[in-house]
Amino acid sequence: MIQAHSDEILAFLKEDIGSGDITASILADSQQAQATVITRDNMVLCGQAWFDAVFTTLNTGIRIDWQVEDGTYCPENTVLCKLQGSAKNLLTGERTALNLLQTLSATATIAKRYADAVSGTACKVLDTRKTIPGLRNAQKYAVRCGGCVNHRTGLYDGVLIKENHIMAAGSIALAIRAARKISDVPVVVEVESLDEYQQALAAKPDRIMLDNFSLANIKTAISLNKTTIKLEASGDITLDNIREIAKTGVDFISIGALTKHISAINLSMRITME
Repeated sequence: MIQAHSDEILAFLKEDIGSGDITASILADSQQAQATVITRDNMVLCGQAWFDAVFTTLNTGIRIDWQVEDGTYCPENTVLCKLQGSAKNLLTGERTALNLLQTLSATATIAKRYADAVSGTACKVLDTRKTIPGLRNAQKYAVRCGGCVNHRTGLYDGVLIKENHIMAAGSIALAIRAARKISDVPVVVEVESLDEYQQALAAKPDRIMLDNFSLANIKTAISLNKTTIKLEASGDITLDNIREIAKTGVDFISIGALTKHISAINLSMRITME
């Protein structure tokens, strides 16, 4: 089970609570309550660990009973979880916990749409580094919950040579050669034309990213590849055209929208006093 980092949760709570929850102070410390979280949208659930961590950081005595697990498709009006404990702490943590749950579930939900769109092909849908600051690992987890696959996590666990790197290095071949000398992590090079693609094939990276290639040029690139180098399509790919691209035979399609073009899930938390 993935865990939320306590320092992240503390920062999220500090942002909302500041010097103290003034409104919740109208309640007695001893007041107990129950709460129910319901989704108002169709969704794929994601974010239990972050939701739980918000409340347990405030009060380890709060009990949370999940009715469904991360990665589960939930139609609207599904009861997601039930909580019991300090009324003050439930009210104080409500917004932070729901913000995390609605954002990560939104990521998982859109990831499922893209994963479903290429179902039956051999192509895998990848995310990118276009994530919400502070939520990189959480959104990467949400992508997996939705059925897609993670690209590199950051700048430290994979080489992705782009236009500016190529220009600075002098050529595609020189950039790849330099990368091989520095690290043994996978090397991916992005190309923007068939000419650059053939240069990349000759330089033998682990993967070539076909950036904004037309469908015809993707098919040409595949036909020219007589090697074991994997091919990845990227750029201007949506739910409307992803299946057609996947059916060309590319190994991967990377989609920034998985983590940046998301619409928060509408969640409701109803509290009743004991």
